[in-house]
Amino acid sequence: MAAELFTSIDWIWLYLIPFMLVITVIVFVHELGHYLVAKYNGVKIEVFSIGFGPEIFGFNDKAGTRWKFSWIPLGGYVRMLSDADAASRPDKEQIGKMTSEEMQHSHFHKTVWQRIQISVAGPLANFAFSIIVFTILFSTSGQPLPPTGSEEAFIGQVSPSGPAGKAGIKAGDKVISVNDVQIHNFKDLQQIVNNNPGKNLAFEVLRPNGAHDKLNIMTEGLTAKDEAGNQKIIGIINIRPKIDFVVLPIHEAALMAVVKTYEICAETLKGVGRMITGKASADSLSGPIGIAKMSGELATADISVIFTFIAILSLSLGLINLFPIPMLDGGHLLFYLIEAIKGKPLTEKSQEIGFTIGLVFLGALMLFSTWNDLGKLQWVKKLISIF
Repeated sequence: MAAELFTSIDWIWLYLIPFMLVITVIVFVHELGHYLVAKYNGVKIEVFSIGFGPEIFGFNDKAGTRWKFSWIPLGGYVRMLSDADAASRPDKEQIGKMTSEEMQHSHFHKTVWQRIQISVAGPLANFAFSIIVFTILFSTSGQPLPPTGSEEAFIGQVSPSGPAGKAGIKAGDKVISVNDVQIHNFKDLQQIVNNNPGKNLAFEVLRPNGAHDKLNIMTEGLTAKDEAGNQKIIGIINIRPKIDFVVLPIHEAALMAVVKTYEICAETLKGVGRMITGKASADSLSGPIGIAKMSGELATADISVIFTFIAILSLSLGLINLFPIPMLDGGHLLFYLIEAIKGKPLTEKSQEIGFTIGLVFLGALMLFSTWNDLGKLQWVKKLISIF
């Protein structure tokens, strides 16, 4: 019982708290974008919440806005005057009782172009935040040079919960041989590991202190698809090569930050497209548990790695919110663009149907990604193997 309690407390400190800190930062940035543009357009903000559900603590500012933290740390919202809920659906009962003065500060009564500005401001804030973070990183820690695969097999990053981390591989180690086959570069190492899923491999490594150690690593199997769309299983041990960095002047760093942001967004959209068309497995899709696990594993990493993770997660949040799914910012933008084209908003029934579809879709996506995350946990794998 004591061991189980220790494990639970350990999980909270190692994963939950880092996850909450990371999510709080990027959600605050996103909602701050909505808040600032809404205020600029004269909209009264009633609630600024980090998280959903019952309030933990909060305060009221001079403008009457309630700033609060809530119990479910999976997002946040800005509720404006005339909004019925966190999804910014119009409150018809409240709208019908408004005075002319209240209408001037109502979200519902702003022009369609002002509402478009407010909706798009959240995702744009996430993009701007990531660009700023990358600019600072590239001008201080440096821009990572892309590995060619021909470099010596020095280990740069190791997942503590992965096969290599559990076996004792550490950042800074150099792999000399695998199963008595000499390793000349990281490409050699990657090829041997990929070709041996679920097998025990004998590693010889050179430690930074000059010591030679021999370790046995059992590779894990990962389902992947090649360029032709054929499914196969490859071996992984959850390591990354050592990467060299070059520090850039601030103006070059800012330019490269924009390029980096574009590349990440393009790759993300490409990956989503491959999943939709069946050319890539959706097994890599992660939800809250997966993000919490990554947050915990990176909590002890180099500060530049932590902020890179935060910047990428911020981009993901901004990009996902632009998808034309009701309940997300992209869904609001879709409704507003239709209103701008037609000259009048969609009927209340049409919007309700759209919000219901969006809620069901997001719920299904959350369940699917959570199932993926659970399937990667060792105790879940053991439970599945029993049955």
